[in-house]
Amino acid sequence: MNNKAVATPTRTKEILQNYGFAFKKSLGQNFLIDVNILKNIIRHAGIDKEAGAIEIGPGIGALTEQLGQHADKVVAFEIDQRLLPILNETLAPYENIHIINEDILKSDIRKVIGAHFSKEQPVRVVANLPYYITTPILMKLLMDRLPIDSITVMIQKEVADRMAAEPNSKSYGSLSIAVQYYTTAEIVMNVPKTVFMPQPNVDSSVLHLRMRAEPPVQVKDEDFFFEVVKASFGQRRKTLMNNLARHFSGKMNKQAIQEHLNEVGIDPKRRGESLSMEEFALLADILYKK
Repeated sequence: MNNKAVATPTRTKEILQNYGFAFKKSLGQNFLIDVNILKNIIRHAGIDKEAGAIEIGPGIGALTEQLGQHADKVVAFEIDQRLLPILNETLAPYENIHIINEDILKSDIRKVIGAHFSKEQPVRVVANLPYYITTPILMKLLMDRLPIDSITVMIQKEVADRMAAEPNSKSYGSLSIAVQYYTTAEIVMNVPKTVFMPQPNVDSSVLHLRMRAEPPVQVKDEDFFFEVVKASFGQRRKTLMNNLARHFSGKMNKQAIQEHLNEVGIDPKRRGESLSMEEFALLADILYKK
C-alpha cells in the first residue's frame, strides 16, 4: 500500500500509468495535485468528524482521500466507470467512503442522504466540479432544496465571480440572483491552473455557498420571479424597459410595463445589472398576473 497522498504529481502519474488511464475531455477531467489546497478546501467547507460529506466527480480520489480523513462519512458520485477500480485501490484504507457510479444529475440525492447519513448529521457538499457542467449541477442541488448545510466547490473563476457577484458589477446577472436566492455566496480562495493535471486553460476559485433557511425575498410566484430576472438580462446593454417589452411582447404593451415600473419606483431606463434582488422581487410581483 502506498502511504503517499493521491494529490501529488508523482503519485497521480503513477496511478494513471498503472491503469493506462486517458483523460476524457468530454468529462472535464482535471485532477488536483496539491494536498495543501485540498486541506484548505476542507477547512473552508467546515468538514469535521461530525459531518457527512457528498463529493461529485472524485476522479482518482485526491479530494475523497482527504475527506475520508476528516469527515465522519463520505459519499462520492462518479460517472466514469473506468475510475471505479482506481478508486477501489486509492481509497481501500477508508471504510467511511462509499462510491456511487451514477450521474449526479439523474440521481435521487435526497434518497442517498437518507440512506447514508443520520438525521441530525450536518451534510456538506464538497467537490472539484467539471467546468462544463458546473451550473446544472449546482442549480439541481439548490432547486431540489436538499437537507444540506453548505456547498463548497472548486469551479472556473469566472463562474464563481458570477455566482458571488453584487449588483452594478460586470459579473452580476441572473445566475448571481439564482444562486443567492438559495444561499449566501462567498469566494474563499483562488486557485492557479498549475495545481491540476492536465492543466486547464483557466484559473479556478473555491466558492462557498451556505444554504439559507428562507430566501431573502418573498415573491408571489418563484418561477415567474426567475423569468423576470432572466428577461431583464436578456440583452445586457439594453434598458430594463426594452428587455421586458421584448420578453412580454404580445402579452403586455410598453405602456403597461412603464406604469408598473413607475408604481414600484424603478426607472425604466435602468439596466438589469443595477437592480437588487429586492427590486426584482417588487418588479416580479407587480407584473405577476393571477
